[in-house]
Amino acid sequence: MKKNVIVSLADANYFPLLEELIDSIKRFKQSESVSICVLDAGLTEEQKNKISKKIDEIKSAEWDIEVPGYKVKDKEWLKSQVSRAFLPKYFPNYEKYLWIDCDAWVNDWDCIELYFKACNEGKLGITQTIGPGYKITSKVNWLLGKLAIVKSQNFKHAVKSNIPYDKARKLAFAPHINVGVFSLEKNSTGWKVWQNNLEQTLKAGNIFGSEGLAINMAVYIDNLETEFLPLSFNWITSNLLPKYDESNNIFVEPYLPNHKIGIMHLAAGIWKDGKDMRVDKSIEIEIKTLNGKKILKSLRYKN
Repeated sequence: MKKNVIVSLADANYFPLLEELIDSIKRFKQSESVSICVLDAGLTEEQKNKISKKIDEIKSAEWDIEVPGYKVKDKEWLKSQVSRAFLPKYFPNYEKYLWIDCDAWVNDWDCIELYFKACNEGKLGITQTIGPGYKITSKVNWLLGKLAIVKSQNFKHAVKSNIPYDKARKLAFAPHINVGVFSLEKNSTGWKVWQNNLEQTLKAGNIFGSEGLAINMAVYIDNLETEFLPLSFNWITSNLLPKYDESNNIFVEPYLPNHKIGIMHLAAGIWKDGKDMRVDKSIEIEIKTLNGKKILKSLRYKN
């Protein structure tokens, strides 16, 4: 039995992205030592059969924390906002878990190895959404040019979720942590801390984003020991576009020393002419190469 596992989740609409994630993992020889498991949040039987030979296990995602029906509104994919906090329940035979959202893909295997190393001794391995080139980290509304009303993602969601203000303030300007890629050991106390926070955030707040708020609370309020990995290990393209290294045919960071992107994450989508690259693979956008050229390129995975 393999000790480490990579897990993702998808519904029928995001199945092409899930396939690309799986293929981006399997192209690396090192992936033979890692299992791949999938949580089904609305895949068709045909889709499940199609990937069954590429992965180790597939199980139906559940509402591990009770959520009012009116909040769900037939959006089964919202289970991803709950079930990822319970991975050892679904796939109990592993020692370390690496979650990767299905709208992300692996560009460099080294980051996979480091995610599994990062969660040693019960730590959370994760990336803060901040780095060189980020010009705005939190939104603020100014009244009369002097008084600031904090509009940061964590703070807004915390207040809406009825998190006490003394705790919400701790999140107000803390660098946001994106939960689309993270690692945890099976026996880490981090699971229970996260689950307890998630129960609280789901009571009053939106389902979408609740698991992210809960993990931010675990790190910044509960002081869960965390190994912060480089931004390139969860590169959110909608925040900052990468560059392309034509000599080596690989995406890299836009600033020196132009490290390889570890995991390319299309969270929030890449939009052109009103179309999202996550939905339409033919969409290409203009990015720069290391040689200063401008080229049209898709940021989705291609074999």
